[in-house]
Amino acid sequence: MNAAAASIPTRYLTFEVNAQLYALRAEEVTEVIRIPLLARVPQGPPALLGVANLRGAVLPVASLRVMLGAAHVQHPNACAIVLDVGAPVAIVVDAVATLQSIDAAQVEAGDKVAAGEDATRLLGAFSIAGTNRVARILDIRALLDAAFTRRAKTRVTEPVREELRIQSRTTAIAAEMLVTFEVAGQEFALPLAAVQEILQAPAEVTAVARAEAAVLGITTVRGRLLPLLSLRALLGFAPAAAGIERQKVVVMKIGAAQIGLVADRARAVFAAEAALVDAVPPVLAARNGGESQIRSVYRGAGGARLVSILSPEQLFRNDVMQRLKEGDHAADALDVAQPAGRELIFLVFRLGDDEFGLPIDTVVEVAQVPEQITRVPRTPKFLEGVINLRGEVLPIVDQRRRFEMPPLAAGAARRLVVIRTARHRAGLIVDGVADVLRTDSSQIKPPPDLTDATSRLVSGVLNLQASGRIVLLLDSEELLTRAEQGLLDTFQSRSKANA
Repeated sequence: MNAAAASIPTRYLTFEVNAQLYALRAEEVTEVIRIPLLARVPQGPPALLGVANLRGAVLPVASLRVMLGAAHVQHPNACAIVLDVGAPVAIVVDAVATLQSIDAAQVEAGDKVAAGEDATRLLGAFSIAGTNRVARILDIRALLDAAFTRRAKTRVTEPVREELRIQSRTTAIAAEMLVTFEVAGQEFALPLAAVQEILQAPAEVTAVARAEAAVLGITTVRGRLLPLLSLRALLGFAPAAAGIERQKVVVMKIGAAQIGLVADRARAVFAAEAALVDAVPPVLAARNGGESQIRSVYRGAGGARLVSILSPEQLFRNDVMQRLKEGDHAADALDVAQPAGRELIFLVFRLGDDEFGLPIDTVVEVAQVPEQITRVPRTPKFLEGVINLRGEVLPIVDQRRRFEMPPLAAGAARRLVVIRTARHRAGLIVDGVADVLRTDSSQIKPPPDLTDATSRLVSGVLNLQASGRIVLLLDSEELLTRAEQGLLDTFQSRSKANA
């Protein structure tokens, strides 16, 4: 029986990496694909190129060149080999060669053909018939273990989490989170609780026959129809000139129905302090025009910034609101059929071509990057400096530097995201804010279990297949390392003492 078993050949997939020929057992290979669109994982190990969407699954993609000790170079014929090694992972190689069926007798020990290469990562080697080439059989599991060392994730202690929950409740009492947008040159806002998400306006909209002027048409979002209404028309402004760029769709849910409100552009997400929010003056509230749709007015920047806060219930006529609240029974049935989970809201920001999400309850506001940032001597390069934000000294962190990315070109527009964690309050400089996403917890995939940096920093992955987007959800507590948190503790203590 042993002789018969030894005579059964083993199939190997051979491929090129850095002008060398390597092989893997075919049973370890699931498929060979073109290199997919990748979302970069910050603070990941050098071999991790990013994560991709493979038919709805989150797939980590690694460079075999880097795993073998060379620099990563994208070869013109490069492709990705998807492996089945306990968890799905793909490795990028320069080119795939052939499938070979090799008898056990043809396989030599790895240490005999290593030729200066680390023999511990080789399971053996075999010659390719009709050529003078030798294919080295990789121990891919050992290579992956060496490249992606896992350590236990440090958890925030429960007392600290309870402190954060108390701070969140206190902030909720003193302030209201608002989403602001521009309509006809003026700034309006809706309560964040009324907003499902904010999307880029679609390029094409299906018109609705004999519809009111406010109805722009319908589009589809993740397989569901979404009616689009013009905020300009609802608020009594003239139609927008053709070709307005950066239009956004503010998605609201009223009853069982979803409605998209088209604004000229998105502005900010911030916490409006209750003391700075005033009721609409009675002389305006009594009118029947657009002013009746304004619930209150926020006075920011010492009164120089007035934001009209809209009342979702007053945006539509009473008969329209009644129909929306009654909803569509078919839509209700569809909702019941979907797996239910806890609803979560994330602010999505951009760094280069990558998108990252932060839990909205840790975001204080989104603002422009101040022109004046005071540099603090003898601090790490990730700390851009400090600013005075309404009387509070706020440390500013450049997320590009923090994630070791190249700087933006001079003059590029950036945004400041102010976040609050259990111990710190800081401003993060990012390339831009994409939108606000509201999703079901069941739609969030766990991060790739490959590296300690990934498991600490990335709390989950939101895979938006319909739009081809992958959003990495970040743990706000882990945006700074332990050493950097200690530095900020010391810095904030000194700032308070000086104040």
